[in-house]
Amino acid sequence: MAFTAFHDQRMIASGALSDVAQAVEVAAGPSPSGVLIFDDATGRPVDIDLRSGADAAVAAHETKTLGPAPEPARSGPGRPRLGVVAREVTLLPRHWKWLSTQRGGASAALRRLVEEAQRAGAPADRARMAQQALHGVLTVLAGDLPGYEEALRALYARDDDRFDALAGAWPADIAAYVSRLAEAERSARAS
Repeated sequence: MAFTAFHDQRMIASGALSDVAQAVEVAAGPSPSGVLIFDDATGRPVDIDLRSGADAAVAAHETKTLGPAPEPARSGPGRPRLGVVAREVTLLPRHWKWLSTQRGGASAALRRLVEEAQRAGAPADRARMAQQALHGVLTVLAGDLPGYEEALRALYARDDDRFDALAGAWPADIAAYVSRLAEAERSARAS
């Protein structure tokens, strides 16, 4: 996963969260005001607390986003943990009737259907997520810059030349970052 940090309109660092957090700590100190760290994959700002140091901030962020470490595997009698999570699914009677005729039962049939849908929709999902990430970054970094709204229109109209021209007029670090995310969005769209 890649992250990028900005202070005002200047890029501080880009790369792994641990590297970015250390660069932010060096550049802005333990209480960095005006620093924004973005998750490049989602376009969302990342909130880390550097008062205890970069390593502790990254560890706290990973615990918060990934959850606690998994329990060690038990050995002994009983079924092994498979990572299965039971949840409620509401379907019409005709759907339950069809599911009951499928090999492996309703759960196996639903898993197969979900996996097929994931495979079939993967390129479109990647393109949509890349576009949403770019939109999120644009809103935070360029929302007050000239041409922002027109750049969003160009993004959703897939007018790449117009988008590049508008974003190219922004401060150099913002333009470079937005251009990198735009390239990722175009690659996802093309696949």
